[in-house]
Amino acid sequence: MRAARIGGKLRRLRQDHRFTQAQMAAELNISPSYLNLLESNQRPVTVNVLLRLAERFQVDLRTLGGDDDARLTSDLMEVLADPLFEGQDVKASDVRDLVSTLPSVGRALVTLYHAYQRGGAAQIADSDDMEGEGQPAALPSEEVTDFLQRRGNHFPELEDCAETLWVENGLALLTLQQDLVKVLNQRFAVDVDIAPAASMQGLLRNYNPLTRRLVLSELLPIASRTFQLAHQIAFLGFRREIETIISGGKFSTAEADSLARSALANYFAGAVMAPYGRFLEAARSTRYDLDILQNRFGISFEQACHRLTTLRRPGSEGIPFHLIRVDIAGNISKRFSASGIHIARFGAACPRWNVYDAFATPGMLRVQVSAMPEGQSFFCVARTISTAGRQISRGGLPNRVGQLAIGLGCAVVHARDIIYADGLNLDDPQIVTPIGVSCRTCPRIDCADRAMPSRAQKLEIDENRRGMSTYVLTV
Repeated sequence: MRAARIGGKLRRLRQDHRFTQAQMAAELNISPSYLNLLESNQRPVTVNVLLRLAERFQVDLRTLGGDDDARLTSDLMEVLADPLFEGQDVKASDVRDLVSTLPSVGRALVTLYHAYQRGGAAQIADSDDMEGEGQPAALPSEEVTDFLQRRGNHFPELEDCAETLWVENGLALLTLQQDLVKVLNQRFAVDVDIAPAASMQGLLRNYNPLTRRLVLSELLPIASRTFQLAHQIAFLGFRREIETIISGGKFSTAEADSLARSALANYFAGAVMAPYGRFLEAARSTRYDLDILQNRFGISFEQACHRLTTLRRPGSEGIPFHLIRVDIAGNISKRFSASGIHIARFGAACPRWNVYDAFATPGMLRVQVSAMPEGQSFFCVARTISTAGRQISRGGLPNRVGQLAIGLGCAVVHARDIIYADGLNLDDPQIVTPIGVSCRTCPRIDCADRAMPSRAQKLEIDENRRGMSTYVLTV
């Protein structure tokens, strides 16, 4: 683990245990003066100290890594980009100092901003979304997303459950759907039916625990039917394991608990359809060819992309990918980052990301080499998918077929291991697209796609001149 400055986290750990600096130093077998330097971020923590922290205090070293700090810094920069803070002159260095010394205060500010976005303090004070200590509850979806991010989107417990299901029931890829139907019937006494869309009343899956009958809509593609079968098995056969994981999430509402259970059941389903070792070997040998992975494992494009983000088993890891799913209006409905890229949490993301370009060429895979303002470069692919469930409206006319776009990417250093980078000169700066997290946080002043002014630059409007956008003037 690379050396990092964790002063704020180390001081908080000491205070939680009610230790003096001398007592904490004795626990870590270091001098009090050295502990003081660590807590004030004047020295980076060493591997030996990290190992003692893990051994003595059962600290998960992932919580001490720099990724969490970088993510919190990015979130705070987004928050402070709101026009509400226009006159405060908070600099990036101020935010980094806050995160390194008082991360809990930084997280509290992000939570407060969530509350502000949801209607303001006055509205929330009168609502039912208050917790016992007067704290506004976070959005369940945000709680679950943060939980998955903290866990690296990898759950060894559920990987083991999926492997157990395969071994105990003799599953096979070629007959997986039939095998899962058999498991449901023989092991859990559940009957499975495929029903006409008209009788499903808008549902795609409906399980009745009293009659032990699982009904799937005919609108579901084959891959989605198999996924839903495995999803149901997760709740029937491995609920205890799911509940154990949920208890560690410490979610603030019952809604967040339920959403997390569904997310973990989905994780299990993905692990069943694409067994870890076999899928990782296939990904490496095909150089992450998504078409082959889809066909070999009978999964959808989104399922293949999502499964790639979960290959984080220590000692047997795939490329660390990020994943983003958006609709045509720009709403982000799924996000996860192991690549190090920062994905917007508040408002719209950068329109230059190729995940938005994908809507211009439905079904076509888009490739992009991009660079953040801080210099990090990424290799990304994106493609649209159609949402399941085209139905007939009451007027007899078909409803519009919804489209989403999936973006999958990694740090550019891994691009040569991916088939979609073949033929690209990755060292050519001409192929790099400058991107940002969002317009408000991006310092680029030469962007024709800018939709709002950057907080890094004073807004000056000249009625006699017009640049590439309203907020960009030519020199």
